Amino acid sequence: MMLLSDTIRRVDALHLVELTGTVAEVRGLTLRVADLPLPVGAIVELPTAKQPIVGEVVGFDRDLTVVMLMGFTQGIRRGAPVRGAESTGAAPVGLNLLGRIVDALGQPIDGKGPITETVGYPTQPPAVDPLDRVIIDQPLGTGVRAIDTLLTVGLGQRVGIFSGPGVGKSSLIAQIAKHTEADVSVIALVGERGREVRDFIDRTLGPEGLARSVVVVATGDEPVLRRVRAATYAHCVAEFFRDQGANVVLLMDSVTRFCQAQRQIGLAAGEPPATKGYPPSVFALLPSLLERAGRSRAGSITGFYAILVEGDDLTEPVSDAVRGILDGHVVLSRDLAARAHWPAIDVLDSVSRVANDVIDDTHSAARDQVVRLISDFRQIEDLVNIGAYAQGANPEYDLAIAAHDEIDALLQQPLTDHVTFDESKSQLLQLAIRLGAAQQQLQRNAQNPPPVGVPAAAN
Repeated sequence: MMLLSDTIRRVDALHLVELTGTVAEVRGLTLRVADLPLPVGAIVELPTAKQPIVGEVVGFDRDLTVVMLMGFTQGIRRGAPVRGAESTGAAPVGLNLLGRIVDALGQPIDGKGPITETVGYPTQPPAVDPLDRVIIDQPLGTGVRAIDTLLTVGLGQRVGIFSGPGVGKSSLIAQIAKHTEADVSVIALVGERGREVRDFIDRTLGPEGLARSVVVVATGDEPVLRRVRAATYAHCVAEFFRDQGANVVLLMDSVTRFCQAQRQIGLAAGEPPATKGYPPSVFALLPSLLERAGRSRAGSITGFYAILVEGDDLTEPVSDAVRGILDGHVVLSRDLAARAHWPAIDVLDSVSRVANDVIDDTHSAARDQVVRLISDFRQIEDLVNIGAYAQGANPEYDLAIAAHDEIDALLQQPLTDHVTFDESKSQLLQLAIRLGAAQQQLQRNAQNPPPVGVPAAAN
């Protein structure tokens, strides 16, 4: 008690020093502030008549501190006071976030009142020691049959969802959030259109999905710093639930808009444009953000990151950089979407780098068999469509043609259809058995082939 009392007296005797500066100039999206000795990442406030405008230190320009605001610069005058609020960024997190919709600062925007009993988590925690990471050896059911069967995701894996606009990545993200076997879903909507947020939450995610989710929103008309902050805050929330022992699914839509926001911050802070206008800070920030997902001794964060592919070009800078960081990628095809094939997952262009570590040999063999047949059919699809393929020319091609409709049926799934991982695996294994029987029949009839088709008994 004596030690505690002495500590309390020492704290009471401390003199709080408020670091303040003044606005020297407004340049584009940033303020240049004089006499403000705060580090990069510190949070500042500009007092106004209604409520303080929050900003963040993003760099320095000679003797001036460069501040990016989480609001707009209209109405700010030269000489206005700027005071330090936090030397290091922290975000409010807590169990009461479940079922809530919040902004980039953790403030509720769903009209359900304040969120109580929160604690502060660092927005930029130290990097995880690679030897502290737990090996990924368990599958995580996503509720999406095409993923669970052919692109199986492991608990703690990081997967990219690559697509052009309008191909269905937001719907796929909502389907995973609603039907995943994880305990908690954390959804970051970064740079989305304002109209799509309500549509996503009410129609696509629904009350059932929202009840087990935390939705962080920063729309495209908000300041760029809020869009970046929304991504980092969503990771804070996911880390909090992971540390409570939960298996968390983190879904971020989209990484591309996060990079575009960081590009504006970097250029405004004076960084030189590098690859296609993106400054170096974008490619330095990507791995530090994406590496925050993973599996720990307490729980796990399985990350699904949507990447909006510009011009459907998977080699553009953001897509190329992200694919080198993540543990797998799901590519959505515009051609499949045009055929009303939902979800429009191109399984041949997609890969899960941990699939073989989390599935058994029987599942792996069945997956390989189906993928081979999909590849075989793609090679001869044009010949089949114009009637130039002669049945019996190749038994493998014959089987691919015969099984095409049934494989397509396995990979298609309505948005509201919920299939567990075990159910998806069972359907894949049953299909593999039927395909094996059909292949044997085609081989027996190779010398005098009957009409090609999966035998009725196999259907």
